[in-house]
Amino acid sequence: MSSYMGIGQWAATFSGDVPEGQVAKISGSGAVSACAAGEAFCGVVISAARDGAACSVALGGMLTAAYSGAAPALGWTTLTADGSGGVKAEVGEQESGVRALAVEVDTAGKYVTFIL
Repeated sequence: MSSYMGIGQWAATFSGDVPEGQVAKISGSGAVSACAAGEAFCGVVISAARDGAACSVALGGMLTAAYSGAAPALGWTTLTADGSGGVKAEVGEQESGVRALAVEVDTAGKYVTFIL
């Protein structure tokens, strides 16, 4: 797997208790929460406070997340949350999904790197 080292990544800090490396969704004013299966996500948590009160979420740039199910296709693809903190590829157009540019898929490690 190549290292993209957060190229073009930008983030914001929100209240909420979402573990590092998991996808998150906006759940209230200035707050995020974990996503249920099939939901759209706003980004990937890059750091979380020890007390669970806040987390920083990468909202754009190159992001990496675990995936479940079939490997996402390279190129423009639709991703949704898988309900376990990662993402899954959607077949066809999904209104609730996130359009992302998948640049690398690690089928052994089950990770996808994409641009939001």
